[in-house]
Amino acid sequence: MSRARRTTLCTVALTLTFGALVLTESAYAAKPVGSGKGSTAEANGGSDATGIYAAAQIRYTGAVAKGGGKGNVTASDVTWAPPPCWYAPYLGAKDFKKKMSKDLKDAMGAPGMAGHAGQALNEMQRHYEDDYGWTDTPGYKDYNVDKDGKGMFWAAVENPDEPDILKRNSCSDIPFWVDNGEAPPPQYEEAIKPEMLAALAYQHMQLPRTKVSLAPDGTTKVNLPTWAWLDKAVFDDVQATATVDVPGFHIEATTTAKPKSLTLDPGTGDATMIPASGECPIVDGKIGAPYAKGKSKETPPCGIVYNRSSEGATFPLKAALTWEISWTGTGQDTPVGMPDGTIEVVQEIAVEEVQSINR
Repeated sequence: MSRARRTTLCTVALTLTFGALVLTESAYAAKPVGSGKGSTAEANGGSDATGIYAAAQIRYTGAVAKGGGKGNVTASDVTWAPPPCWYAPYLGAKDFKKKMSKDLKDAMGAPGMAGHAGQALNEMQRHYEDDYGWTDTPGYKDYNVDKDGKGMFWAAVENPDEPDILKRNSCSDIPFWVDNGEAPPPQYEEAIKPEMLAALAYQHMQLPRTKVSLAPDGTTKVNLPTWAWLDKAVFDDVQATATVDVPGFHIEATTTAKPKSLTLDPGTGDATMIPASGECPIVDGKIGAPYAKGKSKETPPCGIVYNRSSEGATFPLKAALTWEISWTGTGQDTPVGMPDGTIEVVQEIAVEEVQSINR
């Protein structure tokens, strides 16, 4: 089969027939159990009028967004992104036959179905029923029902959090068979794998939003240091795990975030940062140091000196906590680095002139 003909077959079949086969995570009812650390969000198999349940799903556990939604971590590498789509286990042979044969029958009976579209559907039917295949894509006899329970058909899954529709739809191959315990055929580079699960766990990770402790808090003075620090309790590692677990196929990946540093942006150019970079590293398990009585004239290890008044308004102090992120998973025991992640919190700071008394 020519490349052009194969493209026509895939495009027409996917457009006309496989609206229900091209899955999305959001198509399943995510049922969260709790939130934050220890929470669970599972994309349960969805069903349609046939009553068939899809097995393609990812289970998220740990520090993940409620309901299996997108988390709150921003990657420091703007070019990095989780997979826009992937291929994952879908249905066993008998269930796939029931679903596919009905879809093909409905599509072929639609008014005006002729020409390239009708030919593509006929070829699709031959592919799954009469052993019709092409290069690197063998056909099937009677939907592989003689191998039911010994493998599954895999299908495309769209990432609902991918904004680019072209990327989201780029997994355009028709469903294919994978025996239990075997890897998907090599041409399916987007077949789900542990490193992809790690990226999806990163995308769903929910890190704690941390308010920076300040002294003075809320209102400070011009040319006097404002101390900034974070409580030690912030510095626990946070983990999110993504798992695919169906008969004959189990993979998982755990993404771990460790606090790394705090970066302050005073909200005005008329300020002096301490340290000058505005980035306060973790030292001995803490960032900065709490202010204590008698330290007003000392230089804090982490803080800001505002050089002018906010004139009755406030400055938006931005505090971004950077987390070092890595993953381990099936076949990968040694942590693999991923882009750092950040969580930003804005706190309003009023800055007043120091009042002097003339005698």
